[in-house]
Amino acid sequence: MTKLDRQHRLATKFVMVGTAVLVALWLSLSAVFILPDERPAGMDVAAPQRCVGLFLVCVTLWFTNLIPPAATGLLAIALLPALNILDEREAFGLFGNSAVFFMLGVFLLAGATIVTGLSKRVTLLALQRFDRSPDRLVLGVTVSTAFLSLWMPEHAVAAMIFPILVEIVNTLELQRGANYAKKLFLGLAWGASIGGVGTFLGGARAPLALSMLHDRHPGTTVSFLGWLIASSPIVVIMTAVAVLALRWHIANDIDDVRAATRMLDGRVKRLGRMSSAERRLAALTLATIGAWIVLGETVGLAVIAILSAALLFAMRIVEWRAVQEYVNWGVLVMYGGAIALGHALSETQAMAWLVHQIIDPTAPKVLALFVVIAGAMMLTEFISNSAAVAILLPIGYSLGQVVGIDPVTMTLAVTIPAGLTFLFPVASPPNAISFAAGHYSVREAVQLGWPMMVAGYVTILVVVLVWWGVVLGMSVW
Repeated sequence: MTKLDRQHRLATKFVMVGTAVLVALWLSLSAVFILPDERPAGMDVAAPQRCVGLFLVCVTLWFTNLIPPAATGLLAIALLPALNILDEREAFGLFGNSAVFFMLGVFLLAGATIVTGLSKRVTLLALQRFDRSPDRLVLGVTVSTAFLSLWMPEHAVAAMIFPILVEIVNTLELQRGANYAKKLFLGLAWGASIGGVGTFLGGARAPLALSMLHDRHPGTTVSFLGWLIASSPIVVIMTAVAVLALRWHIANDIDDVRAATRMLDGRVKRLGRMSSAERRLAALTLATIGAWIVLGETVGLAVIAILSAALLFAMRIVEWRAVQEYVNWGVLVMYGGAIALGHALSETQAMAWLVHQIIDPTAPKVLALFVVIAGAMMLTEFISNSAAVAILLPIGYSLGQVVGIDPVTMTLAVTIPAGLTFLFPVASPPNAISFAAGHYSVREAVQLGWPMMVAGYVTILVVVLVWWGVVLGMSVW
C-alpha cells in the first residue's frame, strides 16, 4: 500500500467517525423522540437517545479501528456517566464483570501451557501422527489446530503452531509462495477459526456474549457442555470442508515430506520426558475443563477459571512474570466497555424501541436468524469478532424480543458465526499470524476463503434448522 493510499484510507476513517459524532450530537441535542415504554423510573428522558448516539460512535470506531478497540471501550465507560446515561458507580462497576475475569484466567492458563512447553509437546506429538504424506500432514495441521482451539484461545494456538510450520517449510526447502506452504498456513488459519467457535475457550467473543446474555436476561445462561453440543456439528463439518477445500483447490507441488518427518521425529526426541511442571499443568487443565463442564452453572465459569489461575502459582507451575505477557489486556479492557454499552442499551430500552419501529413482529423467526447469521459473518471480516458481538448482540436481543426468538438461541446465532473468519488477514489473529508467513497474498486469501465463507453460512443454516431446531428443540421455527 502506497503512502497516498494510506492517507486516503485514514481520511475516509476520519470522515466516517466525524459523521457518526455529528449524528450523535444531533441525537443528544435534538427534541426527544426515542421514548421506550419501559424506561426505568428516574432515568433522564433523553438518556435512550444519547445512548443510541454513543453506540453509533463506538460502532464506527470499532469498525474503522481509528483508535485501538480497547481505547473505544474506555471511551464508552467514561461517556456513559458523563452523558447521564448510567450512574458512574454502575458504569464503572460493569468493568469488573465475570466475563473479564473468566478470560483473564483462560489467558493465564494458555500462557502457562506455552511457558512450560506442554503446548509444543502436544502439537509435535499430534503432527507426528500425520506426517507420512503431503495430504496427511495438511490434514494433521488443520485438525490439530481446530482441536486445540477448542481448549485454548485460538490466537495462542496459532502462535504456538506457527514456528513449527515455518520450520517444516524451511526443512522442505519450499520457496516463497509455494502451493504446499499455502496449504499449511491456510490450514492453520482456518482450523483455528473453526475450532475457536466450539467452546467458551476459543476466543474472547463467547464469554463476552454470555456476560451480555446474563446482563440482559438475569438467570439465563448457556452451560459449557450446552455450548459444545450446539456448536460441535459446525466444528466437525467445517473442519472436514476445510481439509477437502485445501486438497481440491490447491495442487501439491511436492510429493515427499520425509524431511519434515525426520525433523518432527528429532524435535519429539529432544523434548525428552514430561517435566514435573508439565505433568502438574496437564492435571490442572483436565480438572479445570471437567469443573467447567460439571460445576460451571452452579459455581460459575469465572470462579473456576480464577481458582485454576491461582493454582498455577500455588502449585509452582509457572511464575507471574513468565505468563503475564500472554494476557491480552487490550481485549479485557474492550470487554468492559462493550459490556457497559450493551447494559446501557438494555437498561434504557433504546435498541428495543428502534427495532420495534423497523421490524414487523409477524416476520418469520427463521428469516430473522438467517439475517443475523449473515450479518455476523460479514461484519466479523472487517472488525474484531468481539467487537462484532458487542455491536450485534444488543440488536439481536431486541430483534428476538420482537419476533419471538429466545435469548439463548440469539446468543449462539450471533456469536458462533462471528468466529468464522476466512477472508481477510485483519479479520482475526490466526489469519494475521498465518498471513505473516508471506506465502499468499490478500487476493489469494479472499479467492480461497470465499467458498469457505459460503460453506460456513450454509453449514450454520443447516445446523440451526436441523440440530438446534429439531434435535435440541431451540426457538428456531
